[in-house]
Amino acid sequence: QSASGLGLCGMKSMERELHCPVCKEIVKQPIVLPCQHSVCLMCASEVLVANGYPPPELPPEPYSPASTPNTRSPRQARRPMPKAEQRPIDRVLRAGYGTYPGRRRKEAPPLVMMFPCIPCGRDVELGEKGLADCLRNLSLERIVERYRHTVSLGSVAVMCQFCKPPQALEATKGCTDCRASFCNECFKLYHPWGTPRAQHEHIQPTLNFRPKVLTCPEHDQEKLQFYCRSCQRLLCPLCKLRRIHAGHKILPVTQAYQALKEKIAKEMNYILSNQETVLAQITQLESAITQTEVNSVAAREQLAQSVRDLTAALAERHASLTQALEAARQKRSEALAAQVAERRSLMEHAGLMAFTQELLKEQDAPCFVQAARQTHNRLELNKSIENLQCFALAADPSFRHFQLDVSKELKLLTELHFIHAPLAPVIDTQRTLAYDQLFLCWRLPQDSVPAWHFSVEYRGLAAARWGWQRLDEVNGTSAVIDRLEMDSVYVLRVRGCNKAGYGEYSEEVYLHTPPAPVLNFYLDSRWGLHADRLVVSKEQRCARSVPGLSLLQAADHALTSCHLTSDLLVGDVAITQGRHYWACSVEPGSYLVKVGVGLESKLQEWFHLPQDMASPRYDPDSGHDSGAEDALDSIPPFCFLTMGMGKIYLPQYSSHQHSSHGNGIRDPITNGNSPSSPAGLTYPLPPRLGVCLDFEKGRVTFYDAHSLRPLWEGHVDCSGPVCPAFCFIGGGALQLQELVANRNADQTPVRRVTIQPRVTNLNNN
Repeated sequence: QSASGLGLCGMKSMERELHCPVCKEIVKQPIVLPCQHSVCLMCASEVLVANGYPPPELPPEPYSPASTPNTRSPRQARRPMPKAEQRPIDRVLRAGYGTYPGRRRKEAPPLVMMFPCIPCGRDVELGEKGLADCLRNLSLERIVERYRHTVSLGSVAVMCQFCKPPQALEATKGCTDCRASFCNECFKLYHPWGTPRAQHEHIQPTLNFRPKVLTCPEHDQEKLQFYCRSCQRLLCPLCKLRRIHAGHKILPVTQAYQALKEKIAKEMNYILSNQETVLAQITQLESAITQTEVNSVAAREQLAQSVRDLTAALAERHASLTQALEAARQKRSEALAAQVAERRSLMEHAGLMAFTQELLKEQDAPCFVQAARQTHNRLELNKSIENLQCFALAADPSFRHFQLDVSKELKLLTELHFIHAPLAPVIDTQRTLAYDQLFLCWRLPQDSVPAWHFSVEYRGLAAARWGWQRLDEVNGTSAVIDRLEMDSVYVLRVRGCNKAGYGEYSEEVYLHTPPAPVLNFYLDSRWGLHADRLVVSKEQRCARSVPGLSLLQAADHALTSCHLTSDLLVGDVAITQGRHYWACSVEPGSYLVKVGVGLESKLQEWFHLPQDMASPRYDPDSGHDSGAEDALDSIPPFCFLTMGMGKIYLPQYSSHQHSSHGNGIRDPITNGNSPSSPAGLTYPLPPRLGVCLDFEKGRVTFYDAHSLRPLWEGHVDCSGPVCPAFCFIGGGALQLQELVANRNADQTPVRRVTIQPRVTNLNNN
């Protein structure tokens, strides 16, 4: 009972899945649109007519008189007349495909019908035949029928469609070929024993009959036996032969049915087995909704408080500015009033002025002087005359300086908005690198708000199951990550944080760590450098070669030989064991620079040889200098790659390197596809060149240090200490890669001794 109740409840809850999106009622004769949505056939026809398309030819409705057996004679043949047998090629030609005599070429392009799908919210292309290309959704029809019997028609009997209405009996059988329901008597009457009708398939009585199988809408009576995964369409054997499906992955429909059924069943079982997780997530979502309401109220109150604070600050500022304006007005009024009083004092001494005029008529000098001094002091004539001649207002009556420029403040108020989290940072791929440590550098977009700090996340591709590791509260726009595995690929991303929270992540960047421990060394300046041609920086990490007087003095040999000048420079360490990696960069404008390794003893011999190179025998790449002319199987004491003029030259493999190819090693940069040349290959110069020496195997591998892509591999004699070596021919510059750990150090750290240092004193040799 509980199971039946659960099934009834499930049937009632899925009613909305059975509604047509056009008429909002349970679907009738549903068809499948190309977008995989189902609609009623009549509804689809009405929508097309409403959009200006011609009315499509539709089959009669299941309950119309044309399809009801009551209007036909019992002895009338109900099955359609058999059609003349057609060959498959005839069906293809009749469908309008291919060319054959008598076919007329279409002058205008075919009309393509567009159906406005409501669930998709867009127009769906139906094709040339419109609804005729859409298949009926028989599965949905069966579900609708079960739903009707379970929910609405469970207690309603299906009546016989051949009995007369007053004496209509309940139907007991249904015929899929006649598409009608019969009682026992009518079924015997319409299906006599010994006739072809007696072979009809009978089912339970129903009001909705469907075809037995789906057939191709373009090729009559052809069953849909295949499924195209590329087009996601059912195909018949003739449709499968079309050129449009060439190269597509086509499966038998039974195989597609089994795979899709297993996939859906697996997903359904997973959902049903995680009902507790769903309920927990629903509880979490409901809690989030409640918290959203509470936080929105708090945010609204905070917004109101911020506006009140702004209003109070404006009111306070308004009062202070008004007070300053009033004080200025009062001061200016007093000054002007004092000026007015002074001018009026001149008018008020009229009697004294008349007395003075009479005094001027006095002829007795002593008496005049005695009386005039007192009168002059009372009138202050000098000051009065000066004021009259140099009249000016004691105060400016205008208040031009008391105008407020609030354009900036108004703009700020107009742009006043809630704070935003920082935008996704942009990784600086030119400065980001993986060396002894990972150095990640980034910047915020120009239109981004500032960030208080950043969060850097990284993980290794080989250990993705461990998840992301995080560096929180990183100040600045760079970070250093250490304690990483060698020869591994790491994924890094970064995001900013401020008062609004964390922003979006940057694009992920992939960095490949070196294949061996990083060797930290400096350029050795004890080998008697030629000061006129080769200069080493104070930090001993950069060297520059400039053609000096030696090349000018050798100009007299220009007509007889190719005269070049070679300068050798080595590292201050000698490797006697293990695997080591280092990187350097060569200036693109350099003429010729060689980077590699060599035996320390042979390098000393080479250094004491004449530096003028007039023969390729001294080219370490050629193999001649190692005695290769006499002993092809000997291992060379040097291994170099030559760079210059913005290119890098990859020489041809020697006999030892060809033997290594037998072990499966191929040229990584060519991948076996580029044309080989006896003289080697030339490629653009990488920004940084990496060198990895395996002392035990006597093998040197050169990498593009930016991407850790192998460029070339060679062998070197490791019977003694091996040194990093560099050779300059002509002008050029070289820079050793600085350790990431030393970038932010205040002083040069003490180098860790990971190999044996060279103890040979060249000055004593």
